[in-house]
Amino acid sequence: MPNVRVIPCLDVDQGRVVKGINFLSLRDAGDPVELAEYYDRSGADELVFLDITASSDDRAIMAEVVAATAQKVFIPFTVGGGIRSNDDARLMLRAGADKVSINSAAIANPGLISDLAHEFGSQCVVVAIDAKSTNDGGYEVFSHGGRNASGIDVFEWSRRAESLGAGEILLTSMDRDGTKDGFDIALTRGVVDLVSIPVIASGGVGTIAHFIEGAINGHADALLAASVFHFGEITVKAVKDELLRSGVSVRPYGS
Repeated sequence: MPNVRVIPCLDVDQGRVVKGINFLSLRDAGDPVELAEYYDRSGADELVFLDITASSDDRAIMAEVVAATAQKVFIPFTVGGGIRSNDDARLMLRAGADKVSINSAAIANPGLISDLAHEFGSQCVVVAIDAKSTNDGGYEVFSHGGRNASGIDVFEWSRRAESLGAGEILLTSMDRDGTKDGFDIALTRGVVDLVSIPVIASGGVGTIAHFIEGAINGHADALLAASVFHFGEITVKAVKDELLRSGVSVRPYGS
């Protein structure tokens, strides 16, 4: 079984890392490059940068953040937010990102997934899915930073994203985001069981036990968290130590 990856997520707004609850009530969490350096030293397996405003005015700022990070960080990192074309992806990859994440643009134009996979390889293409539970027990895909309902079923979209060439899915529970109530295991396991590509579980981590649950019960290939790492509540080392004690394979800390 491959190692389960531990991934800090840096939501970037106007060049600063921020974190909120249910995609709202944002608070400052620091400088993205400094945080990235810290996580690189701290044993994180990868990083995810999401430009949550994704306006055209911010694109140059994000490219500078990516380039500065690439100079100082040696673990792989993914960049998402506002990537709408192969040119946008090429800019981020040339700046130093290892992968690009697409969400709203892929919903509007599913062919973008295939275009990116064809030019850069599936291993570079992450489809981010912001999922919200519905009254009938299902899950709906949301776009534009969780603001717009798409009417698309999460499980159908996961399968389609894979068929179009996605190399990985970043699956975020909007209901759990920032709540510290733990991953939505039913959502995570449902997508993991449907697709053969890796699934990153996101949204809701509050304790180390939640990481264990995401790996063992959710079968997630990677575990993503933000605020518990940014504000020093939990360390990457503590998560990896506990995952190992629980029988979950991880890349050794410091390797």
